[in-house]
Amino acid sequence: QVQLVESGGGLVQAGGSLRLSCVFSGRTFSNYAMAWFRQAPGKEREFVATIIWNGGRTDYVDSVKGRFTISRDNAANTVYLQMNSLKPEETAVYYCAAKFTWSRITFVSADEYGYWGQGTQVTVSS
Repeated sequence: QVQLVESGGGLVQAGGSLRLSCVFSGRTFSNYAMAWFRQAPGKEREFVATIIWNGGRTDYVDSVKGRFTISRDNAANTVYLQMNSLKPEETAVYYCAAKFTWSRITFVSADEYGYWGQGTQVTVSS
């Protein structure tokens, strides 16, 4: 069974940076597209970024383009989210998700992903 464990969250001032990590286990990591979502209190879960199985294509929600970077290391079974110039409104629990696919299509709907981590809290102070 696929297991995902996020880390790297914390408290940061507005304008600061954090790097989230998600370690994948239980299956062959390179068979999965990976994504990051976030959910703020009282709001629906929101797509943030995704990367296809071989790292050859990425996609982002418009609000983070140019500030966030998703990457993966298939040898280390890990996906990363580098977050720069963070804003207070980006305070949320950030979740890692996995989808079994070799497609070059990027998937931005939470319904597409069958496996989820427990989340890591990111708090951006103003």
